[in-house]
Amino acid sequence: MAFRVAVLISGEGTNLQALLDTVHGDSVEIVGVAASRAEARGLDRARAAGVEAAVFAIADHEDRAARDRALGDWLEALGVDLVVLAGFMELLGPELIARFERRLLNVHPSLLPAFSGIGAIEQALAYGVKVMGVTVHFVDDGVDTGPVVLQESFSLFPYPRGIAEVEERVHEVEHRLLPRAVKLIAEGRVQTDPGNPRLLRIEDGERD
Repeated sequence: MAFRVAVLISGEGTNLQALLDTVHGDSVEIVGVAASRAEARGLDRARAAGVEAAVFAIADHEDRAARDRALGDWLEALGVDLVVLAGFMELLGPELIARFERRLLNVHPSLLPAFSGIGAIEQALAYGVKVMGVTVHFVDDGVDTGPVVLQESFSLFPYPRGIAEVEERVHEVEHRLLPRAVKLIAEGRVQTDPGNPRLLRIEDGERD
């Protein structure tokens, strides 16, 4: 039986497309894509791949908590094993996070815990760092504070020409790292260290 994944987006959906192009198949199936905005380009990507798509805008509900409950019900109805936040630009409430504990995965454009929250790339460039990267982590009730699954760094030396160049390099890493993390989780290769719930044991490498 395929490992069932839903993806949450807010915009273009390039990380969604990377997942569709790499892990979506026999052993992993993307069964739903939910957007926070009706105009999100990623919805078209989902429909083109034959994946169920839906919009859960806060404005269409009484408040954020009501939106989160509706979104959670939709995800449960899909029978998802994992929910991937791939450019989802809104905070999720604590009830939804608890409902999908250790089943919510996020990709963030920095080497956490450095430069959490919004504008991570701008923060890093303003700070003058010489190394940046991408983190894939589980979501908890903090801001980018959940246990780290994978990280990958890249050098900013010599100094980058501008934010667009750095964003392009970040996207290249994201499009590689996020599918790898989903595949590892689907195959049961990501386990919590019994001595420290923040530490994840990652069994990487090819299987026969």
